Amino acid sequence: MSGHGKSAIVIGGGIAGLATSALLGREGYSVTLCEAHDDLGGRAGTWEHDGFRFDTGPSWYLMPEVFEHFFRLLGTSAEEQLDLAPLVPAYRVYSEPSESGSTRSVDVVSGRAEAIDLFEQIEPGAGVRIDEYLDSAGDAYDLAISRFLYDTYETKAGLIDPTLLRRLPQLVPLLTRNLAAHIDKKFTDPQLQKILAYPAVFLGGSPYGVPSLYHLMSHLDLDDGVRYPRGGFVTVIEAIANLARAQGVHLRTNAPVKRIRTRNGRALGVTLETGEEISADLVVSTADLHHTETALLEPSEQSYPQKWWDKRVPSPGALLILLGVRGSLPELPHHTLLFADDWRSNFEAIFGTDTHIPDPASIYICRPSATDDTVAPADHENLFVLVPIPADPTLGHGGTEGSGDETIEHAADAVIAQISSWCGVTDLAERVVVRRTIGPADFLDDLNSWRGNSLGLAHTLGQSAFFRPGNVSKKVDGLYYAGTSALPGIGLPMCLISAELVIKRLRGDRTAGPLPEPAGSEV
Repeated sequence: MSGHGKSAIVIGGGIAGLATSALLGREGYSVTLCEAHDDLGGRAGTWEHDGFRFDTGPSWYLMPEVFEHFFRLLGTSAEEQLDLAPLVPAYRVYSEPSESGSTRSVDVVSGRAEAIDLFEQIEPGAGVRIDEYLDSAGDAYDLAISRFLYDTYETKAGLIDPTLLRRLPQLVPLLTRNLAAHIDKKFTDPQLQKILAYPAVFLGGSPYGVPSLYHLMSHLDLDDGVRYPRGGFVTVIEAIANLARAQGVHLRTNAPVKRIRTRNGRALGVTLETGEEISADLVVSTADLHHTETALLEPSEQSYPQKWWDKRVPSPGALLILLGVRGSLPELPHHTLLFADDWRSNFEAIFGTDTHIPDPASIYICRPSATDDTVAPADHENLFVLVPIPADPTLGHGGTEGSGDETIEHAADAVIAQISSWCGVTDLAERVVVRRTIGPADFLDDLNSWRGNSLGLAHTLGQSAFFRPGNVSKKVDGLYYAGTSALPGIGLPMCLISAELVIKRLRGDRTAGPLPEPAGSEV
């Protein structure tokens, strides 16, 4: 193995750090992971209170083949590690009530035939167009997996591959037209347009800012299907942590890193906040990249100094509302989306020059208790509500039972009232028995998240693929990066890939595709 006899330190115990540690252990490295907090998970955290267990981060299990490939690299499988439940419907969509107060909801069921039927019912003629759209989305997704996402871009050889060059006439429009414009040319119904455009938020951006190549996301929810790991996303974190331990990784919590130690332009290890020094042959930081560059390194060692960040676009901030609710909520399936009529103004409020919390907002609600009876007490429901808001820590901190900053709690009250009105749960506020809010200032304080953003660098064209920060320092030998702001990007699957890209760098593997799976792995 390439790492035999060598040591590595991984900074950060989120999914990227845990996955990187496990893969480094498999390569033969002696690995120590340093996590600042009591618990592992990072953005994929969990909070328990009064019999409720809330995921505090990711809640969509998409790109299952990426998880499967990662598990196979470690000699196991998703089936062995997780209990995945398919969701039917994949999600429900509520539109803003009309002046008469009536609401319009649509259940989206995964599957090509189901998508065609739904689109045709809502907009005659759209069935044929969504069939073509999903063909294109699937093709773009396959291209991303085979050519873009697993490429370290150490060289540009993959970009001038003849197979890819032949695709340029199809690719150029997808890279130069934004997602909203691409959708609006094909579909006229506002609700259908939003069903196709909302995945831009998963990419940390706006449909008016991300390139239309990312229409590939519709392949995931409309064609491929949406799943849920029973027990919550903490089970994904626990599975990967256990695999890391099985590879001999030492997982240290309550071990915040103060500085990456260097000498003569080479990483030597880290210094903890306690003053303890840990030496290693290489360091991988999966902490927030802005924090890594501007706080853990000296100015002369920074590949991405503050002036670089001043020209970049963060993902949105987030208002998270965790609610324990008495009684049942049949109005809400596992996933629910609320789309405001003034869609564009919502995104202007988040990404524009005069930023503010949108009202009414476009909202995502997860009710895991619809699928999982372990996340709430009997006769109660568990709600995780996410409201995209500006990445601005001055909006404030959240808190429990209304104790957060005024701006955050006032916005949370408005969101609860909005859910009550739009979804027909007239007594929702009165039934809340547990409440916690999380704001951009919490993301900054707890995760060192740049500008309090919730996901990482937005996937604009100028912050995607080879334009995104690479996974190796340009100034410090032996320092590598993984996580949401480095290649390839935002989301749990992307973090798994970012861990694999570290291994590809160490092996000198410059191919564009995934690492070979161990002999005997099933395809």
